[in-house]
Amino acid sequence: MRIAVVGATGLVGQKMLQVLAERNFPITELIPVASEKSVGKEISYNGKKYPIVSIQNAINLKPQIALFSAGGNTSLEWAPKFAEVGTTVIDNSSAWRMHPDKKLIVPEVNAQALTKDDKIIANPNCSTIQLVVALKPLNDINPMIRVVVSTYQSVTGTGVKAVTQMENERNGIQGDMAYKYPIDMNLIPQIDVFLDNGYTKEEQKIIDETKKILGLPDLKITTTTVRVPVFGGHSESVNIQFKNQVSLADVYSSLAKFDGIKVLDNPSEALYPMPITAHDNDYVWVGRIRKDDSAENAINLWIVSDNLRKGAATNAVQIAEYIVFSKFI
Repeated sequence: MRIAVVGATGLVGQKMLQVLAERNFPITELIPVASEKSVGKEISYNGKKYPIVSIQNAINLKPQIALFSAGGNTSLEWAPKFAEVGTTVIDNSSAWRMHPDKKLIVPEVNAQALTKDDKIIANPNCSTIQLVVALKPLNDINPMIRVVVSTYQSVTGTGVKAVTQMENERNGIQGDMAYKYPIDMNLIPQIDVFLDNGYTKEEQKIIDETKKILGLPDLKITTTTVRVPVFGGHSESVNIQFKNQVSLADVYSSLAKFDGIKVLDNPSEALYPMPITAHDNDYVWVGRIRKDDSAENAINLWIVSDNLRKGAATNAVQIAEYIVFSKFI
């Protein structure tokens, strides 16, 4: 079982390696891939040293699976070349997510859509992943007609440069800026570029990807995404309106029984999910569950998950596990 990790030196690539090791993924040969300037350097995995190789050399080694976290342009250029030699690519960029012939997968939600013929599989946006994990069991018991999402997204979602910016600002150090504005002691209501419709690209991703993953092209969904100065995970305030009368008991039950969800909701003891709750674990945490008295058949939820783990690395590794378990390779 040869596994390539493309973008092995980045935040998500490093987290992929961590998750692969933690979950004892059956690797016989690890092939770490990074930019040309990193080729020849070594990374550690499970107590062993592995040399970083070029992406072309990785293709020549014909790995069974390649986990990509190296940006959309890299994925568009190189994922098909891996697929041509029989490698199954699981891509963390946005390059293939909305391609009509490519599957967009969150294993707890729609892994059954995969077949052995799927050689390029898209990993959804981090915010979308935690959202659909919570929406899926609820829609199964009561069809949704409208969803309103406001996100509070960690600086780790931008990358190392943003983390450094926040740390510099907290320590009074002048340095490179990942954002146009300071992020420490601030909120930035813009993630990615603005589109012609007034939404940001991040907001549009959540809308489009949610519809695709859930198979609900007519779902009414609107989003606002905000960057916040925290580590540990993304948070989402979600309002859901259902077709039929909603029972909070059914909501609690369906969420609690669903794979990958942890319900933490006890207002009397001030128990609810926070980014530090989700940090470095793979659960989608749900709390602040309550009826919305301002709309018919509506509820509010608060959803938190570690964006580098379940929102990226872990979801990709879970897809790889499903492929191996299903004997698609």
